Amino acid sequence: MLVQEFEQQGLSLFRWRSYWPLVGLALALWIVWLRPNPYPWLVWPALILGLLGLFIRIITVGFTPKNTSGRNTAEGQVAESINTQGMYSMVRHPLYLGNFLMWLAPAVLTGHLWFILVFCLAFWLYYERIMFAEEQFLQRKFGKPYQDWGSQRPAFIPKKLMWQRPTLQFSWKKSVKKEKNGLAALLLVLAGILYVEQVGIRRQLFWPELDFWTLSALASTLLYLVLKLIKKYTHWLDEEGR
Repeated sequence: MLVQEFEQQGLSLFRWRSYWPLVGLALALWIVWLRPNPYPWLVWPALILGLLGLFIRIITVGFTPKNTSGRNTAEGQVAESINTQGMYSMVRHPLYLGNFLMWLAPAVLTGHLWFILVFCLAFWLYYERIMFAEEQFLQRKFGKPYQDWGSQRPAFIPKKLMWQRPTLQFSWKKSVKKEKNGLAALLLVLAGILYVEQVGIRRQLFWPELDFWTLSALASTLLYLVLKLIKKYTHWLDEEGR
């Protein structure tokens, strides 16, 4: 049955969700090396898209209690309750919307429309099955309450503003704990593409210039390392129920 096949494919693809964008990044680097971006000003729209995606992820995570919505782990999917407030009052999969915008940023920076379209298609085909598997799990566990909520919300792209104020306060600790690598990853990718593009133009390797993008990438990476150490060796970012 196709339903079972789609669910199994989604469960399998979820385990590799952090790695497949690296294939797209490698292609983006190869493209800008062979054919440098004809529209260098696209770096700013790309940055805005990436920051918007990161913002969506931060807002989503910061308002959620512990163990809400479907999540695949080594023990299987986990969900203690349905999260229907905050970003989840607008779309069923806000974290994947954030992922899409963050990875759309480097695709836009290539300056090639065909690559942007291929990225969008690949993302859709990949995450469609992951979302299907998660929704099957939640449907079985919560039944009609989940169906009633889900039938009123689009899966991915908000059709209208239906923001429902969360009952929980925003947790900056949880946001920092879960999304500490987002800014560094975004700026490193953008800086890397810009560097490879210059290598393609000059046709030789050179030491990166300490411009805005390089310094931003280095500063955000340093911040990430500090936060990682704080998470590992202290309880500063721990919060009860979050």
